Amino acid sequence: MSWPYPALCAHRGAGTLAPENTLASLRLGHERGYRMAEIDVKLSADGVAFLLHDATLDRTTNGKGRADASTWRELSQLDAGSWHSPRYAGEPLPTLAAVARFCLAHRLALNIEIKPTPGRERETGAAIAIDASVLWKDAPLPPVVSSFSPVTLSAARDAAADLPRAFLVDHYDDATIDVARALECIALDVKHTLLTPERVGAIKAAGLHLLAWTVNERASVDRLRALGVDTIITDAVDVIAP
Repeated sequence: MSWPYPALCAHRGAGTLAPENTLASLRLGHERGYRMAEIDVKLSADGVAFLLHDATLDRTTNGKGRADASTWRELSQLDAGSWHSPRYAGEPLPTLAAVARFCLAHRLALNIEIKPTPGRERETGAAIAIDASVLWKDAPLPPVVSSFSPVTLSAARDAAADLPRAFLVDHYDDATIDVARALECIALDVKHTLLTPERVGAIKAAGLHLLAWTVNERASVDRLRALGVDTIITDAVDVIAP
């Protein structure tokens, strides 16, 4: 398929300018002119898809312990903004359904990183892919679903084959492209410091598109664009204009 997604993508909503993985962060990235965002999604104890990066609640909420040990009712009561700054005190964790409503209303493209709590890789991949396929049914541009876990991506493929997939990698070896193709991904999502002209050429020759994360310097953005990277994920939404 051709690559219909924007050239720049706001990491976790608006990088570090607002509390990550919240609707406030998505709004701010959109206000800064970004038309694509990356988010992290996992499952609650009762199977609700919601936004959070870590396996535990401690860093970005006032909760404690494993994120998947709480029901959505319990998670929905948490403060996911005060850790960032007083301005965002009381900001809640959003569900994937709430994010879908925002993205569809504002024509915001999305990269959904499926972030399973360890041990729930297959369950999480399948559930979030099904949710995404339903929430974006008949949308002009479906979200890309991505993961570091081949097990998770395999489950996502089996559950919703039509959703575009990207294999996330923080290392690169001779098997990387083969894994992405075996998972029927349309793209690789690669740590930007791993990308050389030779590797970009090999990825493109394999028929894969290419995303790069997380790129926060203008010189690096320019270098990667010149190499042919399709979408660059960045925290620096206040510095790198779309």
